[in-house]
Amino acid sequence: MMSAAQSQSKLEALECHFTWGLDPKKNKILRLKGKLKDIGTEEGNSWLGHIYNLQGFFQYKLGSFEEALRLFSRATEALHQLRNAEEGPWLVVNYGNLAWLHHHLGEEDKSQDYLSKVEALIKKYPSPLQDELHPEILAEKAWTLMNFDKDRKLLAADYFQKAIRMKPDMVQWQTSRVVGLISVHKHSHTDLEDVLEEIRMARENDPENLYLAARDLNQRVKRGEQIEDEAHELAKKILINPVSSYSGMKPLVWLYRELRLYDDAIDVVEEALKKHPDEPHLKRCAALCYKWKIIYSKNGRPNRRIFDRAIGLTEEVISLYPHSSLSKKIDLATLHAKSVRGLMTADEMYKELLKADLHPAQKQLIYNGYAKYLFYDRYDSQKSIRYHMKAAEISHQGFYRQSSIKTLQKIAERGRHRMCREIQEFLANLQDSESE
Repeated sequence: MMSAAQSQSKLEALECHFTWGLDPKKNKILRLKGKLKDIGTEEGNSWLGHIYNLQGFFQYKLGSFEEALRLFSRATEALHQLRNAEEGPWLVVNYGNLAWLHHHLGEEDKSQDYLSKVEALIKKYPSPLQDELHPEILAEKAWTLMNFDKDRKLLAADYFQKAIRMKPDMVQWQTSRVVGLISVHKHSHTDLEDVLEEIRMARENDPENLYLAARDLNQRVKRGEQIEDEAHELAKKILINPVSSYSGMKPLVWLYRELRLYDDAIDVVEEALKKHPDEPHLKRCAALCYKWKIIYSKNGRPNRRIFDRAIGLTEEVISLYPHSSLSKKIDLATLHAKSVRGLMTADEMYKELLKADLHPAQKQLIYNGYAKYLFYDRYDSQKSIRYHMKAAEISHQGFYRQSSIKTLQKIAERGRHRMCREIQEFLANLQDSESE
Protein backbone atom coordinates (compact mmCIF):
# COMPACT_ATOMS: atom_id res chain seq x y z
CA MET A 1 0.00 0.00 0.00
CA MET A 2 1.43 3.37 -1.06
CA SER A 3 1.63 6.23 1.40
CA ALA A 4 -0.47 9.34 0.73
CA ALA A 5 2.67 11.24 -0.30
CA GLN A 6 3.75 8.50 -2.72
CA SER A 7 0.27 8.32 -4.21
CA GLN A 8 0.10 12.10 -4.68
CA SER A 9 3.53 12.13 -6.34
CA LYS A 10 2.51 9.37 -8.76
CA LEU A 11 -0.76 11.16 -9.57
CA GLU A 12 1.08 14.40 -10.36
CA ALA A 13 3.48 12.53 -12.66
CA LEU A 14 0.65 11.12 -14.79
CA GLU A 15 -0.02 12.30 -18.34
CA CYS A 16 -3.74 13.08 -18.36
CA HIS A 17 -6.25 15.91 -18.41
CA PHE A 18 -5.75 16.56 -14.69
CA THR A 19 -2.03 17.33 -15.14
CA TRP A 20 -1.98 19.19 -18.48
CA GLY A 21 -2.66 22.58 -16.94
CA LEU A 22 -5.96 22.99 -18.80
CA ASP A 23 -7.86 24.70 -15.97
CA PRO A 24 -10.54 26.37 -18.15
CA LYS A 25 -12.98 28.81 -16.58
CA LYS A 26 -16.64 27.80 -16.32
CA ASN A 27 -17.82 29.89 -19.28
CA LYS A 28 -15.03 28.42 -21.44
CA ILE A 29 -16.04 24.89 -20.43
CA LEU A 30 -19.66 25.56 -21.31
CA ARG A 31 -18.64 26.88 -24.76
CA LEU A 32 -16.35 23.91 -25.40
CA LYS A 33 -19.05 21.44 -24.38
CA GLY A 34 -21.13 22.71 -27.30
CA LYS A 35 -18.14 22.35 -29.61
CA LEU A 36 -17.57 18.75 -28.52
CA LYS A 37 -21.23 17.95 -29.03
CA ASP A 38 -20.96 19.17 -32.63
CA ILE A 39 -17.98 16.90 -33.34
CA GLY A 40 -20.35 13.99 -32.88
CA THR A 41 -20.19 10.71 -31.00
CA GLU A 42 -21.24 8.31 -33.71
CA GLU A 43 -19.60 4.88 -33.76
CA GLY A 44 -16.45 4.77 -35.83
CA ASN A 45 -15.33 8.30 -34.89
CA SER A 46 -11.60 7.79 -34.39
CA TRP A 47 -11.55 10.39 -31.60
CA LEU A 48 -14.55 9.03 -29.71
CA GLY A 49 -12.54 7.92 -26.67
CA HIS A 50 -10.77 11.27 -26.54
CA ILE A 51 -14.09 13.13 -26.79
CA TYR A 52 -15.48 11.23 -23.79
CA ASN A 53 -12.26 11.81 -21.85
CA LEU A 54 -12.44 15.58 -22.38
CA GLN A 55 -16.18 15.66 -21.68
CA GLY A 56 -15.54 13.73 -18.46
CA PHE A 57 -12.86 16.20 -17.38
CA PHE A 58 -15.24 19.10 -18.02
CA GLN A 59 -17.90 17.45 -15.87
CA TYR A 60 -15.33 17.02 -13.10
CA LYS A 61 -14.44 20.74 -13.33
CA LEU A 62 -18.15 21.59 -13.12
CA GLY A 63 -18.46 19.47 -9.95
CA SER A 64 -20.44 16.61 -11.53
CA PHE A 65 -18.21 13.76 -10.35
CA GLU A 66 -20.65 10.94 -11.08
CA GLU A 67 -21.22 12.18 -14.63
CA ALA A 68 -17.44 12.48 -15.02
CA LEU A 69 -17.05 8.85 -13.96
CA ARG A 70 -19.72 7.75 -16.44
CA LEU A 71 -17.98 9.57 -19.29
CA PHE A 72 -14.51 8.27 -18.39
CA SER A 73 -15.98 4.75 -18.34
CA ARG A 74 -17.53 5.37 -21.79
CA ALA A 75 -14.10 6.51 -22.96
CA THR A 76 -12.64 3.19 -21.82
CA GLU A 77 -15.30 1.26 -23.74
CA ALA A 78 -14.88 3.38 -26.86
CA LEU A 79 -11.10 2.91 -26.86
CA HIS A 80 -11.52 -0.87 -26.51
CA GLN A 81 -13.95 -0.96 -29.45
CA LEU A 82 -12.01 1.37 -31.74
CA ARG A 83 -8.74 -0.48 -31.23
CA ASN A 84 -10.42 -3.88 -31.04
CA ALA A 85 -8.14 -4.78 -28.14
CA GLU A 86 -8.45 -5.08 -24.37
CA GLU A 87 -5.34 -3.06 -23.60
CA GLY A 88 -2.77 -0.76 -25.16
CA PRO A 89 -0.95 2.54 -24.64
CA TRP A 90 -4.04 4.44 -25.80
CA LEU A 91 -5.56 3.70 -22.37
CA VAL A 92 -2.83 5.52 -20.39
CA VAL A 93 -4.55 8.92 -20.41
CA ASN A 94 -7.95 7.43 -19.65
CA TYR A 95 -6.66 5.37 -16.72
CA GLY A 96 -4.81 8.45 -15.46
CA ASN A 97 -8.08 10.38 -15.48
CA LEU A 98 -9.79 7.60 -13.57
CA ALA A 99 -6.96 7.47 -11.01
CA TRP A 100 -7.35 11.21 -10.38
CA LEU A 101 -11.16 11.10 -10.23
CA HIS A 102 -11.26 8.22 -7.72
CA HIS A 103 -8.66 10.10 -5.66
CA HIS A 104 -10.95 13.15 -5.54
CA LEU A 105 -13.88 10.89 -4.65
CA GLY A 106 -11.85 9.59 -1.68
CA GLU A 107 -11.69 6.09 -3.19
CA GLU A 108 -7.96 5.57 -2.73
CA ASP A 109 -7.99 1.81 -3.37
CA LYS A 110 -9.54 2.32 -6.81
CA SER A 111 -7.21 5.25 -7.49
CA GLN A 112 -4.14 3.16 -6.70
CA ASP A 113 -5.51 0.32 -8.84
CA TYR A 114 -5.58 2.64 -11.85
CA LEU A 115 -2.12 3.97 -10.99
CA SER A 116 -0.87 0.37 -11.13
CA LYS A 117 -2.59 -0.17 -14.48
CA VAL A 118 -0.90 2.92 -15.91
CA GLU A 119 2.52 1.75 -14.70
CA ALA A 120 1.93 -1.70 -16.21
CA LEU A 121 0.92 -0.20 -19.59
CA ILE A 122 3.94 2.11 -19.72
CA LYS A 123 6.24 -0.78 -18.88
CA LYS A 124 4.64 -3.12 -21.43
CA TYR A 125 4.37 -0.50 -24.20
CA PRO A 126 7.42 1.78 -23.94
CA SER A 127 7.83 4.76 -26.25
CA PRO A 128 9.82 4.06 -29.44
CA LEU A 129 12.01 7.04 -28.54
CA GLN A 130 13.77 7.26 -25.21
CA ASP A 131 12.87 10.32 -23.10
CA GLU A 132 9.79 10.94 -25.23
CA LEU A 133 6.14 10.25 -24.48
CA HIS A 134 4.49 7.34 -26.28
CA PRO A 135 2.96 8.54 -29.59
CA GLU A 136 -0.54 7.50 -28.44
CA ILE A 137 -0.22 9.77 -25.40
CA LEU A 138 1.20 12.61 -27.49
CA ALA A 139 -1.68 12.29 -29.97
CA GLU A 140 -4.38 12.49 -27.29
CA LYS A 141 -2.61 15.40 -25.63
CA ALA A 142 -2.41 17.13 -29.02
CA TRP A 143 -6.05 16.47 -29.85
CA THR A 144 -7.09 17.86 -26.45
CA LEU A 145 -4.98 21.02 -26.72
CA MET A 146 -6.23 21.82 -30.23
CA ASN A 147 -9.64 22.51 -28.70
CA PHE A 148 -8.26 25.45 -26.70
CA ASP A 149 -6.53 28.75 -27.57
CA LYS A 150 -4.13 29.61 -30.40
CA ASP A 151 -0.93 28.99 -28.42
CA ARG A 152 -2.13 25.55 -27.34
CA LYS A 153 -3.19 24.73 -30.90
CA LEU A 154 0.35 25.49 -32.07
CA LEU A 155 1.72 23.31 -29.26
CA ALA A 156 -0.74 20.60 -30.35
CA ALA A 157 0.70 20.74 -33.88
CA ASP A 158 4.18 20.07 -32.43
CA TYR A 159 2.90 17.14 -30.37
CA PHE A 160 1.15 15.66 -33.39
CA GLN A 161 4.35 16.04 -35.41
CA LYS A 162 6.33 14.12 -32.78
CA ALA A 163 3.68 11.38 -32.67
CA ILE A 164 3.59 11.12 -36.47
CA ARG A 165 7.37 10.74 -36.69
CA MET A 166 7.15 7.70 -34.41
CA LYS A 167 3.98 6.31 -35.97
CA PRO A 168 3.65 7.65 -39.55
CA ASP A 169 0.83 5.27 -40.52
CA MET A 170 -1.75 7.06 -38.30
CA VAL A 171 -3.51 9.07 -41.00
CA GLN A 172 -6.02 10.65 -38.60
CA TRP A 173 -3.16 12.24 -36.66
CA GLN A 174 -1.83 13.88 -39.81
CA THR A 175 -5.31 15.08 -40.74
CA SER A 176 -6.02 16.45 -37.27
CA ARG A 177 -2.71 18.30 -37.20
CA VAL A 178 -3.60 20.09 -40.42
CA VAL A 179 -7.14 20.83 -39.22
CA GLY A 180 -5.65 22.42 -36.11
CA LEU A 181 -3.26 24.56 -38.17
CA ILE A 182 -6.11 25.69 -40.41
CA SER A 183 -8.01 26.74 -37.29
CA VAL A 184 -5.02 28.76 -36.04
CA HIS A 185 -4.67 30.62 -39.35
CA LYS A 186 -8.33 30.84 -40.41
CA HIS A 187 -8.45 34.64 -40.12
CA SER A 188 -5.12 35.18 -41.89
CA HIS A 189 -4.84 34.43 -45.60
CA THR A 190 -1.08 35.11 -45.56
CA ASP A 191 -0.33 32.71 -42.71
CA LEU A 192 -2.54 30.03 -44.23
CA GLU A 193 -0.36 30.08 -47.35
CA ASP A 194 2.34 28.48 -45.16
CA VAL A 195 0.24 25.35 -44.59
CA LEU A 196 -1.09 24.88 -48.14
CA GLU A 197 1.46 22.18 -48.86
CA GLU A 198 0.49 20.37 -45.65
CA ILE A 199 -3.18 20.52 -46.68
CA ARG A 200 -2.26 19.02 -50.06
CA MET A 201 -0.26 16.20 -48.46
CA ALA A 202 -2.99 15.49 -45.90
CA ARG A 203 -5.53 15.23 -48.74
CA GLU A 204 -3.32 12.71 -50.54
CA ASN A 205 -3.04 10.61 -47.38
CA ASP A 206 -6.71 10.98 -46.43
CA PRO A 207 -8.59 11.31 -49.76
CA GLU A 208 -11.98 10.42 -48.27
CA ASN A 209 -11.85 13.25 -45.73
CA LEU A 210 -14.51 15.69 -46.95
CA TYR A 211 -13.63 18.39 -44.42
CA LEU A 212 -10.12 18.60 -45.87
CA ALA A 213 -11.54 18.49 -49.40
CA ALA A 214 -13.75 21.51 -48.66
CA ARG A 215 -10.85 23.41 -47.08
CA ASP A 216 -8.67 22.63 -50.08
CA LEU A 217 -11.31 23.97 -52.48
CA ASN A 218 -11.56 27.12 -50.36
CA GLN A 219 -7.87 27.79 -50.90
CA ARG A 220 -8.03 26.98 -54.60
CA VAL A 221 -10.89 29.41 -55.27
CA LYS A 222 -8.93 32.15 -53.48
CA ARG A 223 -6.14 31.51 -55.96
CA GLY A 224 -8.58 32.14 -58.81
CA GLU A 225 -9.29 28.53 -59.85
CA GLN A 226 -12.66 27.59 -61.31
CA ILE A 227 -13.95 24.92 -58.92
CA GLU A 228 -17.74 25.40 -58.99
CA ASP A 229 -18.48 21.95 -60.44
CA GLU A 230 -16.19 20.32 -57.86
CA ALA A 231 -18.01 22.21 -55.11
CA HIS A 232 -21.38 20.82 -56.23
CA GLU A 233 -19.98 17.28 -56.40
CA LEU A 234 -18.51 17.64 -52.92
CA ALA A 235 -21.88 18.84 -51.60
CA LYS A 236 -23.51 15.59 -52.76
CA LYS A 237 -20.95 13.54 -50.83
CA ILE A 238 -21.23 15.64 -47.67
CA LEU A 239 -25.01 15.20 -47.66
CA ILE A 240 -24.53 11.42 -47.44
CA ASN A 241 -22.09 11.57 -44.51
CA PRO A 242 -23.05 11.54 -40.79
CA VAL A 243 -23.52 15.06 -39.42
CA SER A 244 -20.50 16.46 -37.58
CA SER A 245 -18.57 19.72 -37.34
CA TYR A 246 -15.87 17.83 -39.29
CA SER A 247 -18.21 16.43 -41.95
CA GLY A 248 -17.29 19.29 -44.26
CA MET A 249 -20.59 21.19 -44.22
CA LYS A 250 -19.31 24.39 -42.63
CA PRO A 251 -16.27 24.83 -44.93
CA LEU A 252 -18.56 23.93 -47.85
CA VAL A 253 -20.98 26.78 -47.11
CA TRP A 254 -18.02 29.12 -46.65
CA LEU A 255 -16.84 27.96 -50.07
CA TYR A 256 -20.23 28.88 -51.55
CA ARG A 257 -19.90 32.27 -49.85
CA GLU A 258 -16.51 32.75 -51.53
CA LEU A 259 -18.19 31.89 -54.85
CA ARG A 260 -21.12 34.21 -54.00
CA LEU A 261 -23.51 31.28 -54.48
CA TYR A 262 -25.71 32.16 -51.50
CA ASP A 263 -28.80 30.36 -52.81
CA ASP A 264 -26.77 27.19 -53.42
CA ALA A 265 -25.48 27.35 -49.85
CA ILE A 266 -29.04 27.67 -48.54
CA ASP A 267 -30.25 24.80 -50.73
CA VAL A 268 -27.60 22.35 -49.56
CA VAL A 269 -27.98 23.10 -45.87
CA GLU A 270 -31.79 23.01 -46.06
CA GLU A 271 -31.56 19.61 -47.75
CA ALA A 272 -29.34 18.43 -44.89
CA LEU A 273 -31.85 19.75 -42.36
CA LYS A 274 -34.65 17.77 -44.01
CA LYS A 275 -32.70 14.61 -43.19
CA HIS A 276 -31.51 15.79 -39.76
CA PRO A 277 -34.00 18.44 -38.56
CA ASP A 278 -32.74 18.53 -34.97
CA GLU A 279 -28.99 18.87 -35.60
CA PRO A 280 -27.71 22.08 -33.93
CA HIS A 281 -24.58 22.21 -36.12
CA LEU A 282 -26.68 22.28 -39.29
CA LYS A 283 -28.91 25.02 -37.87
CA ARG A 284 -25.78 27.03 -37.15
CA CYS A 285 -24.64 26.61 -40.76
CA ALA A 286 -28.11 27.49 -42.06
CA ALA A 287 -28.26 30.68 -39.98
CA LEU A 288 -24.94 31.76 -41.51
CA CYS A 289 -26.19 31.12 -45.05
CA TYR A 290 -29.36 33.14 -44.61
CA LYS A 291 -27.40 36.00 -43.02
CA TRP A 292 -25.08 36.12 -46.04
CA LYS A 293 -28.05 36.05 -48.40
CA ILE A 294 -29.49 39.13 -46.67
CA ILE A 295 -26.27 41.09 -46.15
CA TYR A 296 -24.67 40.49 -49.53
CA SER A 297 -27.76 40.34 -51.75
CA LYS A 298 -27.29 42.41 -54.93
CA ASN A 299 -30.88 41.98 -56.13
CA GLY A 300 -32.64 44.27 -53.68
CA ARG A 301 -34.01 43.42 -50.25
CA PRO A 302 -34.80 39.69 -49.87
CA ASN A 303 -38.43 38.75 -49.28
CA ARG A 304 -40.13 38.42 -45.90
CA ARG A 305 -39.83 34.63 -45.93
CA ILE A 306 -36.02 34.85 -46.09
CA PHE A 307 -35.94 37.34 -43.21
CA ASP A 308 -38.28 35.24 -41.08
CA ARG A 309 -36.22 32.10 -41.69
CA ALA A 310 -32.95 33.93 -40.97
CA ILE A 311 -34.21 35.50 -37.74
CA GLY A 312 -35.90 32.28 -36.59
CA LEU A 313 -32.78 30.19 -37.16
CA THR A 314 -30.51 32.72 -35.46
CA GLU A 315 -32.78 32.88 -32.40
CA GLU A 316 -32.79 29.08 -32.27
CA VAL A 317 -28.99 28.91 -32.49
CA ILE A 318 -28.71 31.42 -29.63
CA SER A 319 -30.91 29.15 -27.49
CA LEU A 320 -28.97 26.02 -28.52
CA TYR A 321 -25.57 27.58 -27.78
CA PRO A 322 -26.33 29.96 -24.89
CA HIS A 323 -22.71 30.13 -23.76
CA SER A 324 -21.19 30.94 -27.15
CA SER A 325 -23.92 33.06 -28.68
CA LEU A 326 -22.50 36.59 -28.51
CA SER A 327 -21.62 36.75 -32.20
CA LYS A 328 -25.07 35.35 -33.02
CA LYS A 329 -26.71 38.11 -30.97
CA ILE A 330 -24.83 40.61 -33.13
CA ASP A 331 -26.00 38.70 -36.22
CA LEU A 332 -29.57 38.94 -34.93
CA ALA A 333 -29.24 42.70 -34.43
CA THR A 334 -27.82 42.97 -37.97
CA LEU A 335 -30.74 41.02 -39.43
CA HIS A 336 -33.27 43.22 -37.67
CA ALA A 337 -31.42 46.33 -38.88
CA LYS A 338 -31.70 45.14 -42.49
CA SER A 339 -35.40 44.30 -42.22
CA VAL A 340 -38.27 46.74 -42.69
CA ARG A 341 -38.82 48.85 -39.53
CA GLY A 342 -36.19 46.82 -37.64
CA LEU A 343 -33.77 49.60 -36.66
CA MET A 344 -35.41 50.27 -33.29
CA THR A 345 -35.12 46.58 -32.40
CA ALA A 346 -31.45 46.59 -33.41
CA ASP A 347 -30.86 49.72 -31.28
CA GLU A 348 -32.36 48.04 -28.24
CA MET A 349 -30.32 44.89 -28.76
CA TYR A 350 -27.07 46.84 -28.99
CA LYS A 351 -27.97 48.85 -25.87
CA GLU A 352 -28.28 45.61 -23.94
CA LEU A 353 -25.05 44.19 -25.38
CA LEU A 354 -23.08 47.36 -24.61
CA LYS A 355 -24.26 47.29 -20.97
CA ALA A 356 -23.23 43.65 -20.44
CA ASP A 357 -20.31 42.70 -18.20
CA LEU A 358 -17.89 41.20 -20.73
CA HIS A 359 -14.23 40.24 -20.93
CA PRO A 360 -11.89 42.16 -23.32
CA ALA A 361 -12.26 39.87 -26.37
CA GLN A 362 -16.06 40.05 -26.10
CA LYS A 363 -15.97 43.85 -25.78
CA GLN A 364 -13.92 44.04 -28.98
CA LEU A 365 -16.52 41.92 -30.76
CA ILE A 366 -19.37 44.16 -29.55
CA TYR A 367 -17.59 47.44 -30.34
CA ASN A 368 -16.57 46.24 -33.80
CA GLY A 369 -20.09 45.01 -34.58
CA TYR A 370 -21.71 48.18 -33.27
CA ALA A 371 -19.28 50.33 -35.29
CA LYS A 372 -20.31 48.52 -38.48
CA TYR A 373 -24.00 48.88 -37.58
CA LEU A 374 -23.54 52.62 -37.01
CA PHE A 375 -21.82 53.03 -40.37
CA TYR A 376 -23.91 50.80 -42.63
CA ASP A 377 -27.34 51.07 -41.03
CA ARG A 378 -27.35 54.34 -39.08
CA TYR A 379 -25.05 56.25 -41.48
CA ASP A 380 -23.22 57.74 -38.50
CA SER A 381 -19.58 57.55 -39.60
CA GLN A 382 -18.24 59.68 -36.75
CA LYS A 383 -19.76 57.56 -34.00
CA SER A 384 -18.74 54.44 -35.93
CA ILE A 385 -15.12 55.60 -35.89
CA ARG A 386 -15.33 56.20 -32.13
CA TYR A 387 -16.39 52.59 -31.57
CA HIS A 388 -13.71 51.23 -33.88
CA MET A 389 -11.26 53.16 -31.70
CA LYS A 390 -12.76 51.65 -28.55
CA ALA A 391 -12.26 48.16 -30.03
CA ALA A 392 -8.66 48.97 -31.04
CA GLU A 393 -7.81 50.43 -27.62
CA ILE A 394 -8.37 47.08 -25.93
CA SER A 395 -4.98 45.37 -25.92
CA HIS A 396 -6.29 41.83 -26.48
CA GLN A 397 -4.79 40.65 -29.78
CA GLY A 398 -7.86 39.33 -31.56
CA PHE A 399 -9.49 39.29 -34.98
CA TYR A 400 -11.99 42.05 -34.19
CA ARG A 401 -9.30 44.42 -32.94
CA GLN A 402 -7.40 43.95 -36.19
CA SER A 403 -10.62 44.43 -38.15
CA SER A 404 -11.24 47.80 -36.47
CA ILE A 405 -7.62 48.90 -36.90
CA LYS A 406 -7.74 48.08 -40.63
CA THR A 407 -10.96 50.05 -41.00
CA LEU A 408 -9.40 53.07 -39.30
CA GLN A 409 -6.28 52.77 -41.46
CA LYS A 410 -8.37 52.76 -44.65
CA ILE A 411 -10.29 55.86 -43.58
CA ALA A 412 -7.04 57.63 -42.74
CA GLU A 413 -5.43 56.60 -46.06
CA ARG A 414 -8.38 57.94 -48.09
CA GLY A 415 -7.93 61.30 -46.35
CA ARG A 416 -11.50 62.48 -46.95
CA HIS A 417 -13.10 62.20 -43.50
CA ARG A 418 -12.99 65.19 -41.17
CA MET A 419 -11.63 62.90 -38.41
CA CYS A 420 -8.62 61.80 -40.50
CA ARG A 421 -6.05 63.71 -38.45
CA GLU A 422 -7.51 62.41 -35.19
CA ILE A 423 -7.47 58.86 -36.56
CA GLN A 424 -3.84 59.22 -37.65
CA GLU A 425 -2.82 60.47 -34.20
CA PHE A 426 -4.80 57.66 -32.57
CA LEU A 427 -3.09 54.99 -34.70
CA ALA A 428 0.35 56.52 -34.08
CA ASN A 429 -0.23 56.51 -30.32
CA LEU A 430 -1.51 52.95 -30.51
CA GLN A 431 1.66 51.86 -32.33
CA ASP A 432 3.86 53.71 -29.82
CA SER A 433 2.13 52.07 -26.85
CA GLU A 434 2.57 48.60 -28.40
CA SER A 435 6.28 49.13 -29.07
CA GLU A 436 7.06 50.14 -25.48
